[in-house]
Amino acid sequence: MSRRPIALSPDLLRLQNEGYDIDIRDGFLLVRNVPFVTTACRIERATLISPLSLSGDVTVKPGKHVCYWTGAHPCHADGAKIRSIENGAGPQDLAPGLHAAFTFSAKADYRDYHHKMTTYIGRIAGEAAKLDPAVTAQTFPAIPTDDDESVFEYVDTATSRAGIAAINAKIAGQKIGIAGLGGTGSYVLDLVAKTSVAEIHPFDGDVFSQHNAFRAPGAASLEELKEGTPKVERFARIYSRLHRGIKPHGVFLDETNVSALAGLDFVFVCMDVGAAKRAVIDYLVTNGISFIEVGMGVTVDDGRLGGIVRVTVSTPGTRDRAAPHISYADGAVGANEYASNIQIAELNALNAALAVMQWKKLATIYRDSRRSVYVGYSIASGEIIAEGPDDVG
Repeated sequence: MSRRPIALSPDLLRLQNEGYDIDIRDGFLLVRNVPFVTTACRIERATLISPLSLSGDVTVKPGKHVCYWTGAHPCHADGAKIRSIENGAGPQDLAPGLHAAFTFSAKADYRDYHHKMTTYIGRIAGEAAKLDPAVTAQTFPAIPTDDDESVFEYVDTATSRAGIAAINAKIAGQKIGIAGLGGTGSYVLDLVAKTSVAEIHPFDGDVFSQHNAFRAPGAASLEELKEGTPKVERFARIYSRLHRGIKPHGVFLDETNVSALAGLDFVFVCMDVGAAKRAVIDYLVTNGISFIEVGMGVTVDDGRLGGIVRVTVSTPGTRDRAAPHISYADGAVGANEYASNIQIAELNALNAALAVMQWKKLATIYRDSRRSVYVGYSIASGEIIAEGPDDVG
């Protein structure tokens, strides 16, 4: 059955967020892996079941106080049966494949299903905790999703636990491009893959080499490096474990194929300087596609590293303010003095984080009183400088 009632019902969502292994089947709410004590004073686990009352896809106040139980009769820590919840009804089949060994009755005016289920669990699992304080019904199981239910392979419990699902949903449905999967681009992919966008299109024609392993998220094995796998294939394989919308493109973007960006809602330009980068940006500008261009300039000075990490935000309304900050390093307008290729993982990660935060500000996920067009971090001073569209140059 669809897990939609769990997402829409605060009491069920609270149970899920607190780590209970819940499911909905044939009009019943199931809480699996509830620990209990047997007559032999051993700890086992079973499923607690409640009839589920819904209005549409949202729970209403429980209409019945009874619950069902799939295991042996739960006992106190000393092995004596818990008589206070007995109902007297015998075993019964609740639905195909759903068999109850006992019916329990703990009468109370239950506010909602969180109140009801945790009350029963407290009586049953509390006795098991007396034998082993580490035993709990809050197992935090992995929760898979259906293909038509979510862009994620499993439920985003981080968002639901924080109560910010409606805020994060502002970017749902977007199609995102990432031009270049080098150090910064790979971290951009890592962060964007954890959002509810519909599709992510990484573009890169290179293989994942040894130097890439020291500037990318995670840890590549020696065997993996020997394989010489294309970057987009490697990262698509990794991030498709989480996000269903990874669409890899194993090409270097240039003036001959830049039309592959057509139909995207937003693009992160994480390319090296040069004519290909100019072709990409010219296409995005011409076609009204918003983008963020990232870059860093790191130099060696007296045995230490210095320089800047920067992001430039270009939307149809900020093109003129953004253009001077974009680096091509080909002698054209927009080139800057930071043309070295020193890159360090933490700077790549910072570059990506700044870029993704600016994208989320455009989507009004984050507050943005500055409406920054340019953000630069100075390594030496530790200062972050932001320039808005109305600042005087």
